Amino acid sequence: MPHTQFEPQPLRGIIYILIAVFFFTALDATSKYLTRTFPLPMIVWARYTVHFLLMLIFLAPSMRLKLVTTRNPWAQVRRGLVLLATSCFGIAGFRLLPLAEATAVIFLSPLIVVLLARWQLGEKITPARWVAVLAGFSGVLLIARPGSDLPVDGLLFMVVTAFLYAIYQIQTRRLSPSENSLTMLFYGAMIGTVGLSIAVPFYWGGPTPTPFQVLQILSLGVLGGIGHWLFIMAFRHAKASTLAPFTYAQLIWATLLGYLVYDHLPDGIAFIGIVIIALSSMSIALSERFKKSANSINQTNN
Repeated sequence: MPHTQFEPQPLRGIIYILIAVFFFTALDATSKYLTRTFPLPMIVWARYTVHFLLMLIFLAPSMRLKLVTTRNPWAQVRRGLVLLATSCFGIAGFRLLPLAEATAVIFLSPLIVVLLARWQLGEKITPARWVAVLAGFSGVLLIARPGSDLPVDGLLFMVVTAFLYAIYQIQTRRLSPSENSLTMLFYGAMIGTVGLSIAVPFYWGGPTPTPFQVLQILSLGVLGGIGHWLFIMAFRHAKASTLAPFTYAQLIWATLLGYLVYDHLPDGIAFIGIVIIALSSMSIALSERFKKSANSINQTNN
């Protein structure tokens, strides 16, 4: 099947990314609600299994073997396992923490990528990036300060989630140049489905879901699957450097849904911490944009 070409349309890409991060936030909010009643692994299993089945139904008939063809099968498996662990720790953290604060801690991942990239990819860390990393972690300290009443285990879950998500991003960066994005998405869904299906007898339980709860459980895979599809489409219409700042709209969505669904707003100091994390992470994204622009100019001049 020939690869479809897309004309650059930055505005459409931005719209896609804004909708995608809203879907991701809605997924987090729904997962948080369901973990009050059902075992956490069951919720993660449903999220991956519905996503996996949707890809089989809508993509497998047209892509066939191309959906699973990869040059790096073991790298795909490792990436899928890291994503699965990220989901498990993330949902555990969302179960304990308010949406906005939990989402903010996850946005440490771009800062952690900077640290890991030095070790994994040999990328240099400039003084400005060190400042951004230290500022980002200081934002977490403001959120987790004594007297904030946020559970320590929830914060630890989200910090682990941020580290795992950073590793996942490094793995994705390595695979992206040689792998089809839909194939990468499929392997992530398949590894999560297979891994948790094997363990079903050990965690399955809870009350019988009501019809409304069944719809909520099914929505996890729909929100995740469509969200990732929109994410991919966004990057086909606009450059990563253009889209990166708009991913931080997820913090706005998390604050809004946290208020509308759970009647919670961050207090003043926590809000300052959230803003510091967002600005620190965004500075990394913008520095990448300026770095690429400078490299392009230098190459043109040469």
